[in-house]
Amino acid sequence: MMETNRYIVDGLHRLDGEVWVHGAKNAALPILAASLLCDECEIENCPDLSDVHAAENILKHLGCKTLWETDMNGKKVLSIKSTGVSACDIPDNLMREMRSSIVFLGAIIAQCKKATISYPGGCELGPRPIDIHLSSLRKLGVEIQEDGECLECSVPQKLHGAEITLPFPSVGATENIMIAATLAEGETVIRNAAREPEILDLAGFLNACGAKIKILSDGTVAIHGVNHLTGCRYRVIPDRIVAVTYLCCCAAAKGEILLKGTKPEHLSAVLPVLEEMGCKLKIGREELQICCNTPLQSVSSISTMPYPGFPTDALAPVMAAACFAHGSTVFIENIFQDRFKHAWELCRMGADIQAEGRIAVVRGVECLHGARVRCTDLRGGAALVAAALGARGKTVIEDIRHVLRGYEKLDKTLNSLGASIICEL
Repeated sequence: MMETNRYIVDGLHRLDGEVWVHGAKNAALPILAASLLCDECEIENCPDLSDVHAAENILKHLGCKTLWETDMNGKKVLSIKSTGVSACDIPDNLMREMRSSIVFLGAIIAQCKKATISYPGGCELGPRPIDIHLSSLRKLGVEIQEDGECLECSVPQKLHGAEITLPFPSVGATENIMIAATLAEGETVIRNAAREPEILDLAGFLNACGAKIKILSDGTVAIHGVNHLTGCRYRVIPDRIVAVTYLCCCAAAKGEILLKGTKPEHLSAVLPVLEEMGCKLKIGREELQICCNTPLQSVSSISTMPYPGFPTDALAPVMAAACFAHGSTVFIENIFQDRFKHAWELCRMGADIQAEGRIAVVRGVECLHGARVRCTDLRGGAALVAAALGARGKTVIEDIRHVLRGYEKLDKTLNSLGASIICEL
């Protein structure tokens, strides 16, 4: 019986052409959660991903109505009406579909003044505690009971503003606080907040709906609570990690591609690394061209850090490119404890990687070869695709459901550039 849920990649096909970068998953998901507080909204450039559909299913369970449409430019728009919210819980099966489901907690609390949810699922990248989320929400006036399997939240009086200093610039915690504090009484100030572009996009959406949020030059977020949010039509920023993945695919397979509809300033920590590896880049305002026709060179070390540092989500795709580079590159992961599962799959293809704890040393090899490998997580799966494009022979990449969480029609997009990928679902 033929196995499904896999890519079959025939390597060593040069990539050439143009590609549009779709909307950012990590921006769309908190915006979808925040839409719970609005009367109605229309989200342009919303990516058609399994994680987005999981968020849509949560909205529907809560009583919202959603509708996908296509605008005059052929781009998808997701319309959401939240005037019929009738539930304040998220069933376990919906919570487990994605890690980002936790961002719905602040929205449900702000809308319903109570919430019941189980713990979220998502990629297995090691422990990712939500303690910062919960302690911050408690400062806003939320009472939370934990029984080991679910969270019972309530607001005995009213949500109120608070001074919150995060021990770590957690993206999810920053988003949860921003959403909940939007409808709280008084002012909330978040210090040591996350500074990712997706945070700015969430603030842009909420402000377009009537919120009063300011992000200061040092990253501090100030939210003055309002009584009600109306709605808006809002365009999600392009996905910076998808852009990085396309660039790494070109670096591995060689070629010349033009990324359109992207924001190069969001890639400021990654582009110098690719240039140091020998890729030639031409940077425009919303375009980015990469040319890779010569052997890649190693980079001494790459350390992941909160934005504006090197993004943890970019580590795996860049590591795939580093497998083809002359010399050794040291990768240091400072965000997640178990980010290197994909390294062992790359080794099945002939890569020379030694990984222990938060450090991995990649020694470039002359070539990789096709093999049967398995996606371990979203970005690790993207790394396997990039590596397979530059490998000799056919690579079978199994369990691609992880990839579908964050990449819209990745196989068709790469095939339009000259790749040879068969998708079996």
